[in-house]
Amino acid sequence: MAEQNTEQQIQVRQVTDVHANWSNQGEQNDGKFSYQLILDDGAEEAIIMPSAEAAEALRDLIQDAETVYWDKQNEVLVFSKIK
Repeated sequence: MAEQNTEQQIQVRQVTDVHANWSNQGEQNDGKFSYQLILDDGAEEAIIMPSAEAAEALRDLIQDAETVYWDKQNEVLVFSKIK
């Protein structure tokens, strides 16, 4: 029980994998991008849905950062040691 409470109290987790998705929104409509963030090797997951421009910038930041963290409470990606 104490271990479960500790897991729930963790507010910042390391992003250990990212899955990118694009979905069709119909003819003559822009599609939608989403990133599935795998946190701490599958302990949790988060979904973000950036615009096309933001998706490209995020992809670059994710690739260039040594480590990426997800602040669950504030829904913020934190990039560490960007190359």
